[in-house]
Amino acid sequence: MDGYGFSSPVLGEDRSVMARMQKKFWKTKQVLIKATGKKEDEHVVASDADLDAKLEFFRSIQTTCTELLKVIEKYQQRITRLSQEENELGLFLRFQAEHDKTKAGSMMNATSKALCTSARQRLALCAPLQRMEQEMETFRRRAIADTLLTISRMEKARTEYRGALLWMKDVSQELDPDTYKQLEKFRKV
Repeated sequence: MDGYGFSSPVLGEDRSVMARMQKKFWKTKQVLIKATGKKEDEHVVASDADLDAKLEFFRSIQTTCTELLKVIEKYQQRITRLSQEENELGLFLRFQAEHDKTKAGSMMNATSKALCTSARQRLALCAPLQRMEQEMETFRRRAIADTLLTISRMEKARTEYRGALLWMKDVSQELDPDTYKQLEKFRKV
């Protein structure tokens, strides 16, 4: 016990509370710098350039994946609609060919068969497209969502790291190497 009735572990707890408060302060300061768009230390930003490029690439993949899903869906809708129209035209020509026994009727019948066959083949594209859409949706839900969680945790850690760097920079500006207490403070940071 010291002269105030506190044992040394309590003082140690006070120091850790103080250290946690300082850590929170510098982390919050870093969050404010980022949120307000103030210029950050150029060396810190430069050291993260590779990571930022990879994050930009990931965002591009995320956007492209979403756009691809929209395109596949529209393509399927249009293929289905075109196949329906093509098939209806084929059936119409077949009906007209039955009533026309001239050469034009036989041409309508041949064209009718070609249109109906083309409509069936076009509809056959829908199954692989649907499979591709399912695979892309699975990729988007799993891989991209998982990566977003990882990025969120990384951004949180990066903010804490940059806050610690700000703290170290602040302490180092006041550092007098001859004073042991200040050197110890810098080591703790």
